[in-house]
Amino acid sequence: MNDLTTEPESPRPQTRIQRRNTATILEAALEVFSTCGFRGATLDQIAQEAGLSKPNLLYYFPSKEAIHLALLSTLMDTWLDPLRALDAEGDPMTEILSYVRRKLQMSRDYPRESRLFANEILQGAPRMMAGIEGDLKTLVDAKVAVIRGWAAAGKIAEVDPYHLIFSIWALTQHYADFDVQVRAVLGPGHDPFDEAGGFIDTLYTRLLKP
Repeated sequence: MNDLTTEPESPRPQTRIQRRNTATILEAALEVFSTCGFRGATLDQIAQEAGLSKPNLLYYFPSKEAIHLALLSTLMDTWLDPLRALDAEGDPMTEILSYVRRKLQMSRDYPRESRLFANEILQGAPRMMAGIEGDLKTLVDAKVAVIRGWAAAGKIAEVDPYHLIFSIWALTQHYADFDVQVRAVLGPGHDPFDEAGGFIDTLYTRLLKP
């Protein structure tokens, strides 16, 4: 008979090789998922990108869904960090413009992660809706209250805080999700992110100026 009072054993920590292989699989999966989308990606593609056999990959992750979920879980935390940094005690214009710049920098530094997130949303967010309706919504609601407070105090212009945040997401993530189009239209010799920074600063400064 099992002793129901006995606590379950904690999983053994991974060895150095296991940690390395896990990281290799996640890196390979990020490349495949961001290129092919969840539906188009296969375990064979991920294993080949990782330089591992498929059985070896399945030792670490039991399914394609498990790998995808592991990536999305990490991505959600990364994606929320710039908004968390919006400080209610700071200067409103500085805080909002800093948030815009951080989001633009994330699009430059993490284009594959941005495309992974976009693909998940386009499919109806079947694997991360709980996070969107939970942590993401809670954080956005809190920052909306901060922005409303700044507007009520006359520190920034009256704007719809939700749509302000949506516009920042759309404008900054466009440079990651549509990178090929942006670079093709601009032509050679242009750095979209360097050029976008000044434009976006001006746009939001004029929009938010009291």
